[in-house]
Amino acid sequence: MIINNDITPHSLRQIQNSIPMEAGAGMKELQERLGHSDINTTMNIYANMTNEHRKKDLPKV
Repeated sequence: MIINNDITPHSLRQIQNSIPMEAGAGMKELQERLGHSDINTTMNIYANMTNEHRKKDLPKV
């Protein structure tokens, strides 16, 4: 088994909270779950993940 030493508690928190986002949870729900007082904090961290998720869902033409 290979263990990645770069994993931090913060990265685990991001992974844990990206799952509901990928399942369709909105940014406001995610903000409340994370306890961020400012929605911009949530969006700055998770918007990139949302954009990457959307790119995977776009049909290839």
